[in-house]
Amino acid sequence: MEIILIRHTTPNIEKGICYGQSDIDVTTDFFDELQPILKEIGTINYDAVYTSPLIRCQKLAKKINSNVILDDRLKELNFGDWELQPWGEIPKEELNPWMENFVYGKTKNGESYIELHKRTTAFFEEVIQLSYNRIIVVTHAGIMRSLWAYWNNIPLEKSFDLKIDYGAILKIDTELNDQ
Repeated sequence: MEIILIRHTTPNIEKGICYGQSDIDVTTDFFDELQPILKEIGTINYDAVYTSPLIRCQKLAKKINSNVILDDRLKELNFGDWELQPWGEIPKEELNPWMENFVYGKTKNGESYIELHKRTTAFFEEVIQLSYNRIIVVTHAGIMRSLWAYWNNIPLEKSFDLKIDYGAILKIDTELNDQ
């Protein structure tokens, strides 16, 4: 099975704002950003399109196919009380410990990266058991890094070395690697 992971396009929010699971729409450049994505996947046959239910993912997924499967496990990291706060205004006594241990550190009323990883790998293990040849998954950078790390046996601490731009596409071929 091939899993095509696609990150949503640019969200309509100021740079420097923490917005994990906040439901942010996309910018007015959406249609321009959409074209290279559609061009790359346009001739690909696929069995299903899964998406995070957040609007920035749903909009893209529904341009790929009007019949999408929403899955909460594909949502970005929940930053809890930090949501919609400027990163520079998050108290250092909260931010610094989290930055030093972001895999296991949990934000107040949010979740840790390991919790995100558990839900995304549960999604992954579930879909690879289905009789699909290829699926498209429209999601967020955190989810893509988590799944990429899982499939390629990369420690979660190193997963942020993978740079993922808005609209980026990653492919995982489950037949190339025995997990």
